[in-house]
Amino acid sequence: MTEILGAMGLGSTLASLMFLWAVAGKYFPFNLEDLIRRRFVKFTNRFYPYIHVSFPEFTGERLKRSEAYSAIESYLMSTSTSKARNLRAELGKDSSNLVFSMGYSDEVTDDFDGGRVRVWWSSTKSESKTPTFSIRPAPQEHRFFKLTFHHRHRDTVMERYLKHVLESGKAALIKNQQRRLYTNNPNRDYDYRMLNWSHVIFEHPASFDTLAMHPDKKREIIEDLKAFKAGKEYYARIGKPWKRGYLLYGPPGTGKSTMVAAMANYMDYDIYDLELTAVENNSTLRKLLIETTGKSIIVIEDIDCSLDLSGNRKKKEEKTEEEKQKESLLGKPKEEASKVTLSGLLNFIDGLWSACGGERIIVFTTNYVEKLDPALIRRGRMDKHIELSYCTLEGFKVFAKNYLGIENHTLFEKIQRLLGEVQITPADVAESLMIKTSSRGVVEDANACLEDLIRALEKAKEDATIRALEKAKEDAIASKEEVVDGPNVEGQQSGEFCKDKKASD
Repeated sequence: MTEILGAMGLGSTLASLMFLWAVAGKYFPFNLEDLIRRRFVKFTNRFYPYIHVSFPEFTGERLKRSEAYSAIESYLMSTSTSKARNLRAELGKDSSNLVFSMGYSDEVTDDFDGGRVRVWWSSTKSESKTPTFSIRPAPQEHRFFKLTFHHRHRDTVMERYLKHVLESGKAALIKNQQRRLYTNNPNRDYDYRMLNWSHVIFEHPASFDTLAMHPDKKREIIEDLKAFKAGKEYYARIGKPWKRGYLLYGPPGTGKSTMVAAMANYMDYDIYDLELTAVENNSTLRKLLIETTGKSIIVIEDIDCSLDLSGNRKKKEEKTEEEKQKESLLGKPKEEASKVTLSGLLNFIDGLWSACGGERIIVFTTNYVEKLDPALIRRGRMDKHIELSYCTLEGFKVFAKNYLGIENHTLFEKIQRLLGEVQITPADVAESLMIKTSSRGVVEDANACLEDLIRALEKAKEDATIRALEKAKEDAIASKEEVVDGPNVEGQQSGEFCKDKKASD
């Protein structure tokens, strides 16, 4: 009872002091109040034995998430499960287990150097109360970890403990974190609380073993990826950012997206799927680049359809008087949604900002490589050009082995002949070889699937023949029209002959 009454008395005293301080603050000048506060903090620091270190989530005016924050978050996952009371749960790397991390406003202890050094970690989330008047103010929520330790352990914590935390955290981050597929959020609604990237777990099963490609070409790509992954010191020695560009081009259905997934699985990288039409301008494009992490693939699919990035860089022609009158009546046309320019995209992949971070792969995919500006795909920006074309015999054999479990069959010779006569995409071949169930509930065998493919090839050959005949017919009609509409050379010659004859008579 005595302890309770003593605590109540102390609480009343503190409440009274706080009240008196609030009242005195109205009459003290601000400079004097600030001086008293600084003197008071300096006085208490002489007797307070603990040191605090903060690790904010974002660095560089919130442009990039701190790698130290991510490493500490991952490190604390191993200790928070048994000590923390407020936990957050996420799926682990194989989606079958849960990974726990410390929740906000919680604190855990950690011992180091055989228990001789004890530290305290806390996770804090605060909101700025400063009013903002910008049309797009900075996010008001700030998250950070705070480390507390006794001042006599300063050297041990600064030199050894923090190094141990960062190394262990980065290793655990790679071990526990699943690969992620990111996409950029549209940012034209001025919702400053929205993150620039959203993600889902990347679970695409593609690998180089399942790609329908010539083995030599496949081996060449794998060796190039290996050299890039091990090339940190090499890139630093030659003075280039640690990044590499790949241009994947070819007709639709030739496996460009599957190639990207196979590259990500082989390298164990995250994927950032960048939708250019959702990017407001060049400045936003740079911010998106800064927020990507290392060990990642930045993909821009169908880049020929995303923006006007063709080789025609002529200035817009001046409007005619009729167009100006129509515009004055109907109002100005709505501006394009995205103001990303070719110059901004070039700086994104090869400018000064592209050196922020390392170990990044940039991939462009296109169906029509001839439509792209040469400056965009030159060597040094898109370092390796990979053509993904129609299915060949080698690609078909990969499909047959993976889909049907066979490496040889009597129908292979006929299929080989047809593949040499007709163009068919790997996607069409894969669809024909998919084992299906008939309407009677009978599962097709390998022979039935191969016959389906032969029928598809014969149909494609027939369609190609019909298109060729129609094209020849159109060309014949066009040439005949040219003859009819052209000058009558024979008539002119006969007329000239008659004139010459009369003159001679």
